[in-house]
Amino acid sequence: MAKHYNIWWGPPKKFSTEFEERKISWLELFYDLVYVIVISKITHRLAHHQEWIDIVDYAYLFAMTFWGWYNGSQYHDLHGSPGIRTRFMTLWQMVAVGALAVTLDSPAENMVQYTTISILVLQLFITYLWWSVGIYDKEHRQLNMPYSVCYIAAFLLLMITLYIPQPHKRIVFWIALVLNYAPSFFTAFRLKEKRAEFTLSSSMTERLGLLTIIVFGEAILGVINGIGQLSDLNMHTWISFGLGILIVFALWWIFFSLIADRNSKKGMLAGSTMSLVYIPTLASLGMVGAAFPALLKTAGQQADYNIHALQIIYGVSIALFLSSIVIISRFLIYPKEYERPKRLLQPLLIAVGMLNILLVLFFPALSVIPYLLCVFISLLFIIIVITRSWFRVELSHLA
Repeated sequence: MAKHYNIWWGPPKKFSTEFEERKISWLELFYDLVYVIVISKITHRLAHHQEWIDIVDYAYLFAMTFWGWYNGSQYHDLHGSPGIRTRFMTLWQMVAVGALAVTLDSPAENMVQYTTISILVLQLFITYLWWSVGIYDKEHRQLNMPYSVCYIAAFLLLMITLYIPQPHKRIVFWIALVLNYAPSFFTAFRLKEKRAEFTLSSSMTERLGLLTIIVFGEAILGVINGIGQLSDLNMHTWISFGLGILIVFALWWIFFSLIADRNSKKGMLAGSTMSLVYIPTLASLGMVGAAFPALLKTAGQQADYNIHALQIIYGVSIALFLSSIVIISRFLIYPKEYERPKRLLQPLLIAVGMLNILLVLFFPALSVIPYLLCVFISLLFIIIVITRSWFRVELSHLA
């Protein structure tokens, strides 16, 4: 009977179970598609609302969406089984996330309330997800206790936001968000006390890379949507469009040249911190795509946008993206021969990021095409240095 139960229902895999080089399943890829929709909705909203308070709200929604994705992905990586239970748990989370995507299109006067309710449903489900592991794996109860306590506290805080006005509502939202990200750090210290070891798996680092590809797709979509909204497709517009595609491609080249196919350093603290840094990485990349349609409209002179404000958003986003790559690289394992060029590349990325900020601060009168050209040239310089450094290492292997 026990064997029959395991075949059909499939209780969560135990925390102590290890699989070498686990492949990403088709279910996980299907699960990611729902988050593609939510991320698209969030970035699309930012493309039409670019005040500073809208950027704050965008950061919150993006961080909360990433929290939902990361918890579902990590749960599947640690406790997923071939049984029906894992598939149903994934389905229910997809329904909750799909509901969040629907509420993001609600009328402005109702959007906050409807979105909060959908987040509450997602919060409650993920709380149950981690709490239920303790039913099947008693050894894991102490480790998942911080998750259950913090997530329940965050749920109660989110409930309170339904009954309080702004600006208090936003403050409580962010406190709940901090509580949602706290448990992994509490658990890391508990594992250290027990002298137990946990490392972010290679499959999870691959999932983070796949999510990054999704957001790169949104950045490309921002460029395409920008030109699609223009009625006059003149040479000026097409040059801006081409530069926009080149900039996104350059960012892709830089990111995956430094981050791809690298495993996380050992320890839960290292893995959790690195995963957390993916939030500004991906959010800034989304902002690059969201700001571009308005930049193109200024190029085509079809809208009364503040071009300098848009360039500030664009430049700061690129700087934040490059800086985040540097931080992520500090938590990855590189072959010894790559360590020296990596240490040389890290300050270069910071310097180019600062250069992009200084560009918009000291040259506010720069028009769209010269501005985009300067951004692309700065990124192209990084690509040349990376390619030269990496190829020199590869050639040394052949010598």
